[in-house]
Amino acid sequence: MSGGSAGAASQGAPMPQGTSSVAEGLPCDIDELRTLFLFEKLSDSQLAWLCERGRVIEAEPGMVIVEGEPAKLFLVLLSGEVAVIKRVQGVDVEISRTGHRGVYGGAWNAYLGERVPQTYPQSLRALRPSRFFVLDADQFSFLMRDWFPMAVHLLEGLFFGLRNLQETVGQRERLLALGALSAGLTHELNNPAAAAVRATAGLRERVAGMRHKLGLIAGGAYDKGALTTLIRLQEEAAERVAKAPTLSPLETSDREDELSDWFDDHGIESGWDVAPVFVQAGLGVGWLDQVAELVGDENLPSAVRWLGYTVETELLMNEIEDSTTRVSTLVGAAKQYSQLDRAPFQTVDIHDLLKSTLVMLGRKIGDGVRVVKDFDRSLAPIAVYAAELNQVWTNLIDNAVSAMGGTGTLTIRTWGDDEAVTVEIGDTGPGIPAEIVGRIFEPFFTTKPVGEGTGLGLDISWRIVVNKHHGDLRVVSSTPGDTRFQVRLPRTPPADTTDAALPADTTLPADAAPA
Repeated sequence: MSGGSAGAASQGAPMPQGTSSVAEGLPCDIDELRTLFLFEKLSDSQLAWLCERGRVIEAEPGMVIVEGEPAKLFLVLLSGEVAVIKRVQGVDVEISRTGHRGVYGGAWNAYLGERVPQTYPQSLRALRPSRFFVLDADQFSFLMRDWFPMAVHLLEGLFFGLRNLQETVGQRERLLALGALSAGLTHELNNPAAAAVRATAGLRERVAGMRHKLGLIAGGAYDKGALTTLIRLQEEAAERVAKAPTLSPLETSDREDELSDWFDDHGIESGWDVAPVFVQAGLGVGWLDQVAELVGDENLPSAVRWLGYTVETELLMNEIEDSTTRVSTLVGAAKQYSQLDRAPFQTVDIHDLLKSTLVMLGRKIGDGVRVVKDFDRSLAPIAVYAAELNQVWTNLIDNAVSAMGGTGTLTIRTWGDDEAVTVEIGDTGPGIPAEIVGRIFEPFFTTKPVGEGTGLGLDISWRIVVNKHHGDLRVVSSTPGDTRFQVRLPRTPPADTTDAALPADTTLPADAAPA
């Protein structure tokens, strides 16, 4: 390489990282710099300073700077065309391309010093032979602080203030989501708990009735043979409860009427009161005929009452068991969802995370939304930040349910290959308008009414999936009746799994775009 700018280019300054073919140290033209929007307001002495300390480079098509490498250069496009590239899941994805003179990139935030990572946030590729004006990062930092001290203070306040605001609002959104989930969980827990309390009270009454009947039996109402028969019938009735069929309301009503008539025919008072119990247990007229034949007409009323108490006791115990199992399931889902007792980074079955989120959001989803789970059960467990992924599922499912207005179909599909696991969440809502679909991952962008959304749900989800897991989150379809988001998680764990906090870089940089 040869040539020299006004005084500095021949000093052998470092070439840009990862270049394919770059000529450096070309003459710097003050008049050319003056035509760029970045420099048009500078004085002649300031432009001369730039040319003394900066230089012009030429780059053949290829990488000019590489994402993640130390940010040593601030570049301004003089001519040519460039593409901004972001590495997503090990693949270079082109974010934008431009040939606009004056666009800048590289070490643009060098003036912030060590308070932010001084690495290139994206790669920059020359698409055709291009020319750049470049400053070393330390020179650019000095320029900003020496020439524009007030502007630097304002920019620092804006940069760190915006980041703190995003973190604060993000934390608030997580707390609001947690509050909503807690309210829903409280409601879900209250229902089975109340059912268990009611069943326990009913069980106490039935056991008291059985004690009374037991006293009558002990008084000699039954001989030994009849008592043995009654006990056998009691065991048979208990077994039939566990195998009782599920009846439609019409079938239930018909059978209750049939049993009420049977009780009336056999002189059993208030038979209509005990009929529902026998129907619920799957005991019909045929079985009662056998009971009548075995115990005789004299003992039939007390035998029916005794067997009724037995059946009710079994039914109530089943209700208590179902209720407490439901409570246990909800607590287990909450524990799985929060991951409070587990390491931040762990190997899990992705379906366990999805199911626990669905349980936690059960009240929000409601009865009007049909949930379709199309899970690939052959998927092997994957290493992820489980609690944070549950936040992603929460945001996506909550958005889908809100979009459908509480009525529609929520579809969750999973599949995978040797490289990644994909989760797709779809809804039958109206879809995302084409004019805003490109903005939905922007911080603070929301289509919800004021007070109902912060605009950070998808931004947080994007950062968890892309920044944290090196995966991909995108909209693959957005039409009325078919909106689908896909989350792709690589099977190769992220390089740094020691810290579960979200990365400090919370925005999508646009440092190669016009100022």
